[in-house]
Amino acid sequence: MHIRTATSLDRDDVRDVHLAAFDQGERDIVSKLATDLLSEETTPQTISLVAESQGDVVGHVAFSPVTIGTGENSQGYILAPLAVKPDHQKRRIGSKLIEIGTQQLSEMGVHILFVYGDPAYYSRFGFSADAAAGYTPPYTLQYPFGWLGIALKERSTETSPIKITCVTSLCDPELW
Repeated sequence: MHIRTATSLDRDDVRDVHLAAFDQGERDIVSKLATDLLSEETTPQTISLVAESQGDVVGHVAFSPVTIGTGENSQGYILAPLAVKPDHQKRRIGSKLIEIGTQQLSEMGVHILFVYGDPAYYSRFGFSADAAAGYTPPYTLQYPFGWLGIALKERSTETSPIKITCVTSLCDPELW
């Protein structure tokens, strides 16, 4: 398996990974998010990684920047979406995509990484509800227990919840 930075040339493969990995109710919106993030210009940059096996793209993850509050000297990102083709799951491909992306963000000096997902899965990487508790997601969550974070760099703690905002591709209440 080889992990590399995704490019716009990977658009169809990235879409196919998400279409295969998600069920009928989520597949269209998640695959659209994944491909939109490939072409969205963000500052700082969105990081998109693909996993290849025997020359085929079998996994994808995106990490996009979030704005934290107003005027706070923190840099944050959100992990979304993550998918691995079903016939390649249970091989640590998703884990490697998360680990490599998290390492890149840490090297960039990112303070916190958020995810909205299954706590049983993401807690294996250090994500917790406690780390995200001081931050309010951009939309009301259908499953509030899935709002998780991991501190990548120490920073001062705020006493009141801080609202985060996301890149344009994530600004759809249906994703939350």
